[in-house]
Amino acid sequence: MQDDTVNAGELGENSPDVRELREIPSVEVISRAAVMLLSAAAERLGLADAEPESSPHRDLDEARRLITALAGLVTSSAEYLGLHAAPLRDGLQSLQRAFREASAVPDPPGQGPGEKYTGPVH
Repeated sequence: MQDDTVNAGELGENSPDVRELREIPSVEVISRAAVMLLSAAAERLGLADAEPESSPHRDLDEARRLITALAGLVTSSAEYLGLHAAPLRDGLQSLQRAFREASAVPDPPGQGPGEKYTGPVH
């Protein structure tokens, strides 16, 4: 059996499937990173499952780290994100609220994941 897996480096520079990193606008790179962090945090909160409380993927410690990283990225790059900033901030706040609801003992206001960058989320 032959492995048909192709690495990006094997495609060749003229392949339409490969975009050079230098060709991707910074707002797209930042937005993609933010969406990846959003998605990963939602998974770690169990939000992708019908019953988040019993999700086998639920890990609040990991979610805290991802949400904090997302908060730092979104807050520090908001001026460059233009119309992308508001939806990313909204998604971040939704995750922060979901984390607070999922916590057995919620953090004090201003101490939740990412709140040192965003301020308290209620």
